[in-house]
Amino acid sequence: MQALKTVSGVLVFVLLTTACAVRMAQPGMSREDVISRYGAPSRVLPLGAGTRLQYSGQPAGQTAVMVDLDAAGKVIRAREVLTQAEFSKIEIGKWMRADVEREFGRPASVDHVASWSGDIMTYRWLDGDINKFFWVYLDAGNVVRRTGEGLEDRVRLRDD
Repeated sequence: MQALKTVSGVLVFVLLTTACAVRMAQPGMSREDVISRYGAPSRVLPLGAGTRLQYSGQPAGQTAVMVDLDAAGKVIRAREVLTQAEFSKIEIGKWMRADVEREFGRPASVDHVASWSGDIMTYRWLDGDINKFFWVYLDAGNVVRRTGEGLEDRVRLRDD
């Protein structure tokens, strides 16, 4: 029975990964092609000499795809950003709330707890087939002071 669950889990992961790869916007596509194929983005941001189209599944979903366009409106790159590799790029003490939202889109929630004076941004994401959370702790000035990841019952925090 365990082997069947493992094989089923792997098949689901492969199918989802393949579907995402096929559906992802490709370099060279026009902005109009992206919007006609994927719909209106959840947010549009200026990005250097171009534009970023954010497609966020938050608060209920576990994905956030960023589509970066050049000045001519052509796709430079498209990528899923709710990943461990992308979260590890956050620079504690340097990044602001706006940087986090530019790179990851809106969070699933913004929370407050008695032991922390600022906002805590929560992102829901999928690590393989494991549901996870990623937390970004902001101080009163909206500077990132701590990040954390894990499951509800297991948390790992990072302070630099």
